[in-house]
Amino acid sequence: MNTVVARTQDHMSHDLLLPEEIVELRGRARKSVETHLAPVAREIGSREESVDSFPWEAFRGLASDGLFAIPFGTKYGGGYDNPMLAVCTAAEEIAYHSSSMAGVYDGQCILVPSTLRFASKRMQDLLIPELVSGREAFAFATTEPETSSDLTAERLGTWATETPDGFIVNGRKRWITNSVVARWVSILVRAGVDGNRAHMLLIDLGSDGVRIGAPDLKMGHRGQITADIALEDVFVPREHLLGEPGRGMAVALSSLVRGRIGIGAAGVGVAQAALDLAVHRLQTRQVFGRPLGAMQYWQFQMAQRATELECARSLYQKAALLLDNGDATAEPEAAMAKAYGTRLANDLVREAIQIHGAVGFAREVGETGESVRLEEMYRDAKILEIFEGANELQQWIVARRLLGRDITG
Repeated sequence: MNTVVARTQDHMSHDLLLPEEIVELRGRARKSVETHLAPVAREIGSREESVDSFPWEAFRGLASDGLFAIPFGTKYGGGYDNPMLAVCTAAEEIAYHSSSMAGVYDGQCILVPSTLRFASKRMQDLLIPELVSGREAFAFATTEPETSSDLTAERLGTWATETPDGFIVNGRKRWITNSVVARWVSILVRAGVDGNRAHMLLIDLGSDGVRIGAPDLKMGHRGQITADIALEDVFVPREHLLGEPGRGMAVALSSLVRGRIGIGAAGVGVAQAALDLAVHRLQTRQVFGRPLGAMQYWQFQMAQRATELECARSLYQKAALLLDNGDATAEPEAAMAKAYGTRLANDLVREAIQIHGAVGFAREVGETGESVRLEEMYRDAKILEIFEGANELQQWIVARRLLGRDITG
């Protein structure tokens, strides 16, 4: 039995500056999430990772309502004037109920679509309908056992050797979302005689020489199933090259900028859910003959968090709008949005647990079946500060813009 609470966002946050299409989308996305995801979100968040536990029902339910089409043009069912802002708005709504499902959505609908912009028309026509419909899951792979935030060609251990017809790829990628069920992956590989360049390739995961590892068993984000992708002499046709030869790093980094804004939006969704649970508890829990919220400490603390939440939401929206308006870097707002939104998610979940006391610490009260899902949210929130570029890296990006690269390096 989960506690159902009112959304403080509905009377505390006003979308005065947002395009009408985004306001309309938020309502539609919320309805879709409450229909397809909310009823199964707790099960998704608690079951151990396995191939069979991938949340296909919720995944395809969201797709059926058009949420996977958002990044694309009208040809594929999208056509938003502000597609990045739209997809981040959907990510926030998804994260409100399931942070791990927002991670799945980030891979399927932010990272991979960003790479497919560089695909040939034939490959787009082949793959985008599969992605939009949810018939196939897609993966995005840059991280390796020995490199993650440090994405330079020299650090990559996955190599592509050129042949007359394409490439032969060898190496290993790690922590790859959706890999256990995906059909295709956009993958960053080292290239060139000296290994000082990089390609971004589309690889069919059904190809000879591809092996998907066992699902990783993680502290949280259990619905976002990850695993290694091992590649041994995998042939990749030349048509599967994304963008120009040797420019794979640019493709990857442009995708990751979008991804970090999406994770910032997910952090806002988690923070909003935690705030709503905290406010409900402060209003309804009686302590020394009065509501817990009568204590001025918690009044001031929640007022501060509500202010920070409004700032975090505005940051990701501004960063997304920068991209939609043609700013390819969207910095420093993208880095700010990611670091600020995900830190706030962790801070608010931790405070919501403190406000709930033992019931917040418990997975479930044995006698009554009561659960406020904060245990799951606490396990999930931490990874938001780590993936899509650790928050320390985001702070460095901001400092580099603030102080200059001659100072920061």
